[in-house]
Amino acid sequence: MSNLKNTVGSLTRLAGRSLKDPDVAIEQEHVSCKLVDVDGQVGAEVSYQGKKEQFTATQLTAMFLTRAKQTASAELKLPVNDMVIAVPAWYTDAQRRAIIDAAEISGLKILRLINETTATALGWGITKTDLPGPEEKPKRVAFVDIGHSNYTCSIVEFRKGELKVISTAYDRHFGGRNFDKAIVDHFAAEFKEKFKVDINENPKAKLRVVAACEKLKKVLSANAGAPINIESLMNDVDVRGFLKREELEEIMKPLLERCTAPLEQALAEAKLKTEDIDTIELVGGCTRVPALKSAIQDFFGKQLSFTLNADEAIARGSAFACAILSPVFRVRDFSIHDICNYPIEFTWEKSAEIPDEDTSLTVFNRGNVMPSTKILTFYRKQAFDLEAKYAKPETLPGKMNPWIGRFSVKGVKADEKDDFMICKLKARLNLNGILNVESGYYVEDMEVEEPIEGEDVSFEQQEPSQSELDYERESKRPKIMASADIETQAMDTDKEPKTRKVKKQVKKGDLPLSSGTASLDVQAIANLSEKEHSMIMEDKLVADTEDKKNELEAYIYEMRAKIDEEYADFSSEEEKTKLKEKLETSEVSYNSLILVNAPNTDSISHRTGSTTRARTPPRPSTNPRSTRSAPSAAPSPNATSTSSKRSAKPPSRPKKKPPRRSAPSKKPSSRPSKSRPPPPPQQPRWPPSVRSRRRRTPRCKMHRVLVLD
Repeated sequence: MSNLKNTVGSLTRLAGRSLKDPDVAIEQEHVSCKLVDVDGQVGAEVSYQGKKEQFTATQLTAMFLTRAKQTASAELKLPVNDMVIAVPAWYTDAQRRAIIDAAEISGLKILRLINETTATALGWGITKTDLPGPEEKPKRVAFVDIGHSNYTCSIVEFRKGELKVISTAYDRHFGGRNFDKAIVDHFAAEFKEKFKVDINENPKAKLRVVAACEKLKKVLSANAGAPINIESLMNDVDVRGFLKREELEEIMKPLLERCTAPLEQALAEAKLKTEDIDTIELVGGCTRVPALKSAIQDFFGKQLSFTLNADEAIARGSAFACAILSPVFRVRDFSIHDICNYPIEFTWEKSAEIPDEDTSLTVFNRGNVMPSTKILTFYRKQAFDLEAKYAKPETLPGKMNPWIGRFSVKGVKADEKDDFMICKLKARLNLNGILNVESGYYVEDMEVEEPIEGEDVSFEQQEPSQSELDYERESKRPKIMASADIETQAMDTDKEPKTRKVKKQVKKGDLPLSSGTASLDVQAIANLSEKEHSMIMEDKLVADTEDKKNELEAYIYEMRAKIDEEYADFSSEEEKTKLKEKLETSEVSYNSLILVNAPNTDSISHRTGSTTRARTPPRPSTNPRSTRSAPSAAPSPNATSTSSKRSAKPPSRPKKKPPRRSAPSKKPSSRPSKSRPPPPPQQPRWPPSVRSRRRRTPRCKMHRVLVLD
């Protein structure tokens, strides 16, 4: 990493958070840029086009998604507009809304936000043909995902055509980077004692040690010991060390002691034992650590399974989820039942007419199926508000605000008898794990007649309770008629069916709703989207400018090579000298342009994060349309006149392979004065000096500085 102060990472863990969150302070240790507060959200301060700019985590995530969109479009050669994004299972409502806002800013439509372990389970189960049937005992699989910074365990039940998540547990600060940090701290102390260098004083040196320790960890996964050597780490001091696997396990001992806690919690919430688990599937790069695999295997007492690609399992499952929701692809029907990980409650103000009413109710408990819809019934004479929040703030990641949203119900008034209006609100926890009050309406109690289905059927009238809130599930009540009744009605056509009067609630109208949530409003998203689009255009301008510079440089080197080789017999020494001088002048101008426009190493020239670019001669174009003929290749007017003087002579027979000349021949030709046609186009050759330069400094490519953890 050559541009530390402008490289932003851990976007997944920063989205939807504030700077005061203690988890953000932990992330600052792993992010090389400066984190700041931007309108109540955590953001990053970077240098963009020579100026200090501050971007929120939502904007930075939108930049990353824009880059992902461009990459996918380039690979598929088709426009990409729809996307399924996998997020950690511990994401809250605000964090999920932040990801959706970022997608809207980048011009993407989110089909679904899916939990990471749920995506892994989908990728594992959708291709299985031996799953039990609906009436059989389900197959229970424990998915253990230990990645770069997160540890999640989900217990999933599989039946034919469906999966159901029954429990999820996690450790938000357990992953590969924690193992790397333990190794870095070990070698930092060793280097300070042996070589008198403190890597904590030099961010670049510390980053090099982190990269070396990560490689060391991977080597120790398959070997008993491994060395570490870093040349000129800092102050022109070379450092070296050696680490054995036993020493590594001793260093990681505090972490290994925590590795079974999420497994125990997941089994406890699922009310299962280790014997009830049929398969233990491990994914994530950190699951390659031998000590970690041994600890998990000892806990379950069963052989572990590694049938999925550890690095691509989540992406594979997300692709299947996208295909299921897309009308373009036909995939096997597979239903997904996820769960809510935090209990959600609604609160409201006490009504003056009902002094003994409750003012809060937990609507969605932990483990509630997602998606899910529930109906809230209120009795009111005037407009009212209600708030949604998490019932147990201590279970949220960090110290996040438990508030979810505020919903105002308008158009409420007493009826003609000055009685309460019965208001019903539809609260839905959707596929994305986001809570919304989607609609509201009011009903009235009316007497209606309905046919009696049987003589022994008794009907109990359900009167609405006088409490402030009646909480019930939304259900469909299909009308069922027995076949014997149908035959009787067909035979006794003159007999009228027996009916009775019942009291039912009939919908009379809709109630207008207004809501305030953590999502950005429409105008803010439009402004940020416009800003993102302008930055995309600036990126394109920079990329096009680089391409044109490369084309100019390629032409200069191509012409310089052709003057002494391919066009040697078609121009005099004077013409060659003039043409070389013009090429030299163009090259000097090009070099000056490179030096003037070269960005500072402490600033970003554009969002792809290109720093100072090494000037290297790119490979000349081999496109036949760009191949120039000999007479038009030399821009000198003298060369053109010389060629026209020789054109009066009859042409000679062209050869298949003209001899290669390194310099024009000075010996007068003994053959008759005849002009030869230009040789056929051939692959341009690089001069030896140019070839050696290409080997030493390969052509640079532009890379975006954003890293999504």
